[in-house]
Amino acid sequence: MATDFAAFWNDHLLGRLGITVAVALALAFVLRRVARAVLRRLSRRHPAAYGMVSRANAPMEWLVPLLTVSVALRVTPDVESLRLMGDLHHALLVALIATLTWLVVRCIGALEDLVIRLHPVDQADNLRARSVVTQVRVLSRSTMVLFILAGLAAVLMTIPGVRQFGASLLASAGLAGLALGIAAKPVLSNLIAGLQIALAQPIRLDDVVIVKGEWGRIEEITGTYVVVRIWDERRLVVPLNWFIENPFENWTRRSSQLIGTVFLWVDYRLPVPPLRAELERLCEEAREWDRRVCVLQVVDAGDRAMQLRALVSSADSGQGWDLRCRIREGLIAFVQREYPQYLPRTRIQWEREPDDAPAGGPAPAAGP
Repeated sequence: MATDFAAFWNDHLLGRLGITVAVALALAFVLRRVARAVLRRLSRRHPAAYGMVSRANAPMEWLVPLLTVSVALRVTPDVESLRLMGDLHHALLVALIATLTWLVVRCIGALEDLVIRLHPVDQADNLRARSVVTQVRVLSRSTMVLFILAGLAAVLMTIPGVRQFGASLLASAGLAGLALGIAAKPVLSNLIAGLQIALAQPIRLDDVVIVKGEWGRIEEITGTYVVVRIWDERRLVVPLNWFIENPFENWTRRSSQLIGTVFLWVDYRLPVPPLRAELERLCEEAREWDRRVCVLQVVDAGDRAMQLRALVSSADSGQGWDLRCRIREGLIAFVQREYPQYLPRTRIQWEREPDDAPAGGPAPAAGP
């Protein structure tokens, strides 16, 4: 039987190829079972490694068989003479590059999840956590894009025609290179904008911003766009590089504390001290007030009324909005209750001419 197998092995190259592939796949199956058991035990001892193991599981299911088959074909004698071996080696190389790229991207995602899990943002004082999470998320997205582009370039360079085109393109700085640069400009601008946002951090996750006149919070930052959750649950999708090229308001850049304003028009005869005392009483009763600022000032004097401005402080923008509404309602109710006659009014002075005055002009002077 051994003699028959040896004869079959020597005389049938396709059969030899099939046996080699089958043995390589069987070996890959055994290696995967052993590696899975080892990694499972490692993840039990080190819970932080669980995310990495689970993320890398799917790519490894393909990578190990591809490696074993590729190595087996290289060491098996005489199969290189088969006509299909060139295409088979090329297909295996492309599959290996794609699988390795997939594995690297998944590992980067696992590291991102680990850092985010170690820095929860659902806390009262989460400025540091939001800063770290934003940096990690933007950098991981940019790194993923770079590895995907590198993997795609490596796959394309395995094709002889594409490799020759790339070499000629690098050798000549002509219109083709200019066209390629213009085509790659959006990708490069997003990558550069992502790096700028990750390092300079003009925005972070959960920041309160005013973008294009809309109040909202930064909900998601990707490699190409930013999602802003508007106060009425709408979502505003803004290109990533817009935050680098345009001015916008960030209410939580350094701290979430804010000073809110309430304006009130009243008559000139209204005494200001009682209204100032009422403002202090309202602030003391408001749970949204953080006890930093409580000021009432006359900031404008018009031809019919004077304008009062109340400044009140709060811990964040959400509480600031509620506090401003509470103060505005309380001051209006106080004026209506205590000084209703001093609400803004329009004054008209009407003078009537004497009845004995002549129609054409003043009365003639009396003679001596």
